[in-house]
Formats: sequence, C-alpha cells, structure tokens
Amino acid sequence: MTHAVSKKPDTSIILLEAAKRVLRQNGYAALSTRDVAAAAGVPLSQIHYHFGSKQGLLLALFKHLNAQLLDRQDTLFGDPSLKLSEQWDRACDYLDDDIASGYVRVLQELIAASWADPAVAKAVRAGIMEWVDLIAGLARKAEHEFAGLGPFSVEEISALVANAFIGAESLYLLGFEKRGSPVRQALRRVSDLIRIAEGGSSTR
Repeated sequence: MTHAVSKKPDTSIILLEAAKRVLRQNGYAALSTRDVAAAAGVPLSQIHYHFGSKQGLLLALFKHLNAQLLDRQDTLFGDPSLKLSEQWDRACDYLDDDIASGYVRVLQELIAASWADPAVAKAVRAGIMEWVDLIAGLARKAEHEFAGLGPFSVEEISALVANAFIGAESLYLLGFEKRGSPVRQALRRVSDLIRIAEGGSSTR
C-alpha cells in the first residue's frame, strides 16, 4: 500500500511569504535579509542562493504578488456572468481584502522603493502596466456596451481607474479615512454611475 507524501513547501515561496510579512511590519527602509531569513526559519544563505540579494528578493516578491493579483483580476474581468457594475463592486471588495491581508502595504512599500531603485522601478512599472492593460480591456467592453465613453478614450479611462485605486491605497495608508475622508466609499459610488449607464444602455 502506498502512502501519499505531502509535498514540502518550496523554500523560495517560504522566503517570499516571510519577506511579505517583514515588509508589511517593518517597511522597506528597515527590511533586512537577516530578518526575512529568521521569519522564514531558514539560514540566511538561502536568500542569497535563491535570490542573490535584497534587491533580487524584492523583485521576486513583486513578481510573485503581482502574478496572484493579475490572475484574480483576469478571472474577474473575464467573467461574462457579471455586469460591469458588479465587476467594479468586486474590485472594491478585493481592495478591502488586500488591505486586510497586508498586500496594499507591501505594494506601496515596493512602489516607494522603486523611486530610488531603477531595477525595482522597471519591474513595478511593468507589473502595473499589465494591470492597466486588463482595465483597458474592460474599458473597451464598456465603450461597446455604452456606445462610447463620453469625452474619454479607453487609455484615459484606464489611467483614471489605475490612479483611483492606487491613490486610494495611498490615502488609506496615510489615515485619510480616520480624518473623515471617505476614500473607499467614494470608489464604491462609481458603480452607481455604471449602473445608471447600464440602465440606459441600448445593448441591454
């Protein structure tokens, strides 16, 4: 009789998840590979073996997290059973989830790190542009459904949506909601505008 053997988690994934926790807790400026190795419960040499350096670890972390985000968004935007307004609602739900999980803090830390690190900046730009491209696909769908986007082009809508969500993340982390600014609620209200457009759509 054969027994199923549980697959041991890959060391690189263990390190990436540890890096995510440490980056969330300490921020980029205080991030050390020694702390990441300790959080992962592996020798420091494993970071150098798998990623080469702190920069290599950060680049791999962004790639790891961004792949998860893109897969989730691609599934959402490609779901034909959901109206555009429902997809917007779900995207807002995802933002709440990402704040709770610490992903938003990690992403914003990586964006800040990119200001002084060209290699990180290149990776972050490429990753975010993949997300913007997904939004552009949704905007083209809206353009067809609503017979136009008013004065906006698909590219302009994509830029506005990206600005809105990334900006909302920054303002949330800065504590704007605690000061009475309804950052996430304002984003959710956009779905009401989309529903109005859906109600007058000639394709419905």
